[in-house]
Amino acid sequence: MAKGYWVSVYRTIADPEKLAAYDKLAGPAVNAAGGRLLSRGSRVAAHDAGIAERTVLIEFDSFEQAVAAHASAAYQEALAVLADGVERDFRIIEGLD
Repeated sequence: MAKGYWVSVYRTIADPEKLAAYDKLAGPAVNAAGGRLLSRGSRVAAHDAGIAERTVLIEFDSFEQAVAAHASAAYQEALAVLADGVERDFRIIEGLD
């Protein structure tokens, strides 16, 4: 079964306090849903139209698990705290195998 991934690239961080509050809730929500943090805020080399800002990569055992984690009540609570604190490109993608 192909793995699922959350890929989140932050275009701007307007409110670092909201982001910090989100992080406190999102981490446990992701862990509870079976997600594994692979990268967060590490070095970025952006090319073409890329943005060298905070990038997060989280792995799940399946695409379906990744989708369900995003829909979970715990993660939705974290999103409510984040609100308009950031502008980001968030995607859930399926791995190759």
